[in-house]
Amino acid sequence: MSDDKLIARLAPSVGSFSQQEWDVLGGAGNPFMSHAFLTTLEDSGSVGVGTGWIPAPLVIEDEGGRLLGAIPSYLKEHSQGEYVFDHAWADAWHRAGGSYYPKLQIAAPFTPATGPRLLVRDEALAPVLLRAAEALCEQNELSSAHATFIEPEQVRVFEGAGWLTRNDIQFHWKNAEFQTFDDFLGVLASRKRKAIRKERKAAQDGVKIRHFYGDQIKPQHWDAFWEFYQDTGARKWGTPYLTREAFDLFGERMGQKVILFLAFEDDEPIAGALNFASDEALYGRYWGCRIDKPFLHFELCYYQAIDVAIGRGLKRVEAGAQGGHKLARGYEPVRTWSAHWIANPSFREAVADFLEQEKSGIAQDQFYLGRRSPFKRG
Repeated sequence: MSDDKLIARLAPSVGSFSQQEWDVLGGAGNPFMSHAFLTTLEDSGSVGVGTGWIPAPLVIEDEGGRLLGAIPSYLKEHSQGEYVFDHAWADAWHRAGGSYYPKLQIAAPFTPATGPRLLVRDEALAPVLLRAAEALCEQNELSSAHATFIEPEQVRVFEGAGWLTRNDIQFHWKNAEFQTFDDFLGVLASRKRKAIRKERKAAQDGVKIRHFYGDQIKPQHWDAFWEFYQDTGARKWGTPYLTREAFDLFGERMGQKVILFLAFEDDEPIAGALNFASDEALYGRYWGCRIDKPFLHFELCYYQAIDVAIGRGLKRVEAGAQGGHKLARGYEPVRTWSAHWIANPSFREAVADFLEQEKSGIAQDQFYLGRRSPFKRG
């Protein structure tokens, strides 16, 4: 199909398409690109007017109106909730007299998890989507477009289109076909193995941990977790990103892809961790507590996640952004990718220079972290 038979347009929301229309594009394998997740954010008011995240999915259709490709994109009025930091770029552009916002953000909002960002029926349409995104920015005088946490297979498409690429580091646990948690411990150095056993024992002392899936998560469970989430969000971000309704909708719409770990003391929930799952990975997203019990954070967010991944035969656990302390718990440094299109040529050149300097530092960090691996040395 030639480009002149394609129609690119901005849709008002992901919810303006049916679940079947959206998910057939290939994003359903990643929970954060699914119709269920993205429409939950829209319908709960977590994105939309007043949030700084205005849904603006850019789509490609054929002459008959059939959806062929889409970018989950948002008009952003700030740089919060992205986990790839461009505040310094915004400050520099404003000092030069420009308007950095609004910008176009291609992402799963509030979610530093790698996944596809160009959703297409045919891979040949991926570059077409990027050209449409650039044209959208130019026509509306947007300063820039940013795609964050791109799956490695799609990075080459962005690079081929001339977008600037950027690296960072996350920590992922990798499943080497372990059958039990003890199998995993067996590949660690003796000192690390003993430390983890000690942490788990302390965390579980006097505590009962339960797993809840999908519609097993009742309103009282969400109420407890909402309290934890608000406390953590207020301390980290100032204002929590998700509304209370979002959690109810996650449970209703995403089924077994949503897993809530709750820790109980005397039948009262004292801490929780929310996870999402695909067929390949478990994604740790939110954590909070009412009582600061030693090592309970590590137990709920890292060790319980490993237990579930082993039980489900998942390939990895992605434990979210940042956190060098994850290394000692068996999570290894992994490179993440973002891509950036800058409208102004001079500003683009300055950003390119910055990224080139940043790249060597990221490589050094990854090398240093790799040498601190908790695994046995061969």
